[in-house]
Amino acid sequence: MRRFASSGFGWVDARLLKDGWLKVLRPEEVAVYLFLCLVANQQGISWYRRDRIREALNLREEETRRALARLCELDLVAYLPFGRYDSEGFRQVLSLPPSGPALSSDEAGALWAAKGL
Repeated sequence: MRRFASSGFGWVDARLLKDGWLKVLRPEEVAVYLFLCLVANQQGISWYRRDRIREALNLREEETRRALARLCELDLVAYLPFGRYDSEGFRQVLSLPPSGPALSSDEAGALWAAKGL
């Protein structure tokens, strides 16, 4: 039986797999999402800066920036700058939407093409 140390509040919703999110997320987006889930507090909020996320996951700057932007675009993560003129800010892991990912026609086509269908 697995046991968890009380060293944090990390969690990952099983619907990430069951509702098809892993099919529409790129590997770096999954890595960033998982990282944010692990470092977030009880409200899902993380104060990690982009450079720290990048270093922890061994990603390039552009991969990290693109992954964070897409997670926000898909409403999996919310973002609020620390201050009016800051380029960094708080990130909050949000509850997964109840209906699963909504695919654009381009994304759906790319998914089917990748599966050879």
